[in-house]
Amino acid sequence: MVRLFFYLVGFGFSVVGGMMAIAYLNLITPERGFCDYWVYIARRPECYLLPIGLLFIWGSLSFPSRGP
Repeated sequence: MVRLFFYLVGFGFSVVGGMMAIAYLNLITPERGFCDYWVYIARRPECYLLPIGLLFIWGSLSFPSRGP
């Protein structure tokens, strides 16, 4: 049950973080390139939810469950 909880929380974090990263793609202008985009999203705390969520999902799927 704990693994399912972490899986669902990780999925939610990944969705929110990914949507915010995609939403910030609208800030790219011809004067700014992808380098400025990566610097900008690296400073936004809500974009950190994507890798955190992926780690939660990976952890819930890879660690063995206890019990029979």
